[in-house]
Amino acid sequence: MQLGMIGLGRMGNGMTERLREHDHDVRTYDPKVESRTAASLEELKAQLEPPRAFWMMVPAGKITEDVFQDLLKLADKGDTIVDGGNSNFRDSQRRYGEAQAKELHFIDAGVSGGIWGLEVGFCLMVGGDADPVKRVEPIFQALAPEDGYAHVGPSGAGHFVKMIHNGIEYGLMQSYAEGFEIMEHSQFELDLEQISGIWRYGSVVRSWLLELLHTAFEEHGGNLDDIAPYVEDSGEGRWTIHEAIAENVPAPVIAASLFARFASRNEINFAAKVAAALRNQFGGHAVKAVERAKAGPDPR
Repeated sequence: MQLGMIGLGRMGNGMTERLREHDHDVRTYDPKVESRTAASLEELKAQLEPPRAFWMMVPAGKITEDVFQDLLKLADKGDTIVDGGNSNFRDSQRRYGEAQAKELHFIDAGVSGGIWGLEVGFCLMVGGDADPVKRVEPIFQALAPEDGYAHVGPSGAGHFVKMIHNGIEYGLMQSYAEGFEIMEHSQFELDLEQISGIWRYGSVVRSWLLELLHTAFEEHGGNLDDIAPYVEDSGEGRWTIHEAIAENVPAPVIAASLFARFASRNEINFAAKVAAALRNQFGGHAVKAVERAKAGPDPR
C-alpha cells in the first residue's frame, strides 16, 4: 500500500523503515530531513495515487494543527489523514469534523513503542470510521507486532486510549523510581544494577520497563550519577487526570506520579534519575546531564 509519511523524527523514521521492510510504498516529507522523497506537501501529494493516505507523525500542538490545516486545503475528496502523534483526543474529534466537512477521512492512531518500535513493532490504538480504518489496515498491521493493533472505537477513541496508556505509564515508572530510591538510601550497600537484573526473571514485578532500567544501569556504570533528576512530562498525564476529574474517577497514583515529575524540577532525588533514565530508554527522550561545578580553590 502507498502512504505519505509526514515527519521523520525518532518515531516517524522507524515507522517508515518498518513499513518499507514490509514492502509498502512509503513516500516522505520532513522539511528538516534531506532523505525525504518530497520537498513539500504538494510534491508528496503528487507522489501518491488517489485515494491517498497521509500520516502525520509530528509533535502534538501547533505543528500538528498547522500540518492538518495544510492537508485540509491540499487533499482531495476521499483522501485519508492519519494523526499518529500524541494529540489530545478532543482535538482529534474536532479535526474529524473538519475533515468530514471537506469529504475527507480522519483517523486518530495512538502509537506506543518508542525507539524500539522498528525492531519489535508499534502498539497501535486506532479511532475512526470503519471504512477508512479498514482501507489503511494493511499499514497498521505491518507496523504492529502480532496482536498489537486494534480499532478501539470511533473518532477520538484512539488518542483517548493512548492518553490513558501514558497515564498508566507515569504510575508504573514512578513506582519503580520510588522503590529504587528507598534502596539507594537504605542502610545496605545494594547493587541496584544487580537487583534490577535479577528482578527480570521470575519476579512478580518483571516488565519491559524493568528491563530498560537494567539497561540504563549498565550504560551508566551501575549508577545514574551522570543523569540530572529532572523529568519532563509531555501532557498525557495531565489530560488523564483532567478526564478522571470530569468523570469523578479517583486516580491518586497517576496524579501523584505527575506531581512527582513537577517536584523533580526543583529537588535532587534518585527516583527522578530512575524516571528520567526510563524515559530515555523507551522513547529516546533526552536526559539532562548533571551540571558539574568548575574546579576552583580547595575550600579546605
